[in-house]
Amino acid sequence: MDSRVTAATFRAGAFRRRIAWVFGLQFVAVVIICIMGIYGVAPTAAVIAAIVITTVLAWIATRREWRPVRALARLVSRWDGQQPSPEALRLDQLTTHTDADVASLARGLQGFATRIAGYNQRERNFTRDASHELRSPLTVIKMSVDMLADEEHISEFGSRSVRRIKRATLEMEALVEALLILARESDAGLDRECFSANDVLRQELEAAREVLVGRPIELQLEEPAHFALQGSSRAFAVLCWQLIRNACQQIEQGRVVVTVLPGAVSVSGPADSPAAGDMLRVRGADRHGFELAIAQRISDRFGWPLELQTRSGRENIARIHFPQPLPETAVRDTQQQ
Repeated sequence: MDSRVTAATFRAGAFRRRIAWVFGLQFVAVVIICIMGIYGVAPTAAVIAAIVITTVLAWIATRREWRPVRALARLVSRWDGQQPSPEALRLDQLTTHTDADVASLARGLQGFATRIAGYNQRERNFTRDASHELRSPLTVIKMSVDMLADEEHISEFGSRSVRRIKRATLEMEALVEALLILARESDAGLDRECFSANDVLRQELEAAREVLVGRPIELQLEEPAHFALQGSSRAFAVLCWQLIRNACQQIEQGRVVVTVLPGAVSVSGPADSPAAGDMLRVRGADRHGFELAIAQRISDRFGWPLELQTRSGRENIARIHFPQPLPETAVRDTQQQ
């Protein structure tokens, strides 16, 4: 932090003392003026005018003393927590008249911002590196599983094992994709794509059905509405996949319905028990499951509000709202440009 701020450390508590002096002097002046008015030393109009002038002077003095606090508030309000450098706070802009208490608060805020920036950077680096390192072994596993599946004399037990490995590999691929999305959440240009939400959902449901092979769970897509979005199609796909996966993990068998509504997408499935139903409440309640944590992060990143609720204790519903949906023709118009 700039030396102009740290130089104020010897004036500890000066702000309170100066404010006390201002109001103390105002009180004394008002008392003297009132006594002068009571004993007729000064006319009533002069007394009122003197009280008004004294009050205005006290307000100006207090406003001047409050200036460093207001300057600090403006700096903090302009600070974007997503910026990698805490220097964006620009605390060096505080004046030499900054009170020691305000300077101490500024130093604390800068230290806090530094720790947050370091934590965010470490999280992004770890997520990005781990995701990239996982892609190679996942590719090897997929190729090996496909080769095993083509074997003619593989046993039934082996076939079931191959299907389980393939399902786990596809789920891991989706998880790696989600982690990469989150690791790149501050990258510029990530949300400049125009895509059809319905087309992406159809592709994700096809992939989800492949993952659910062998499980008595039916995936159904209902499309009473069609719309496009300006954003990241991969982020949208991962967000929907996480909600579909969460709905499938809550049931042993049944039907999960994905519905495209005007400016929204909902994923609904049966709740096997009240305990499962208690898991999903209106936004703000506790959320269990890594899938919902990832979905919430993507939702917050792209400004797509996520609402979780239970209907009559028998149906869990996750609904994503899109504040600025586009007509599907926007995709064709973008492609033609």
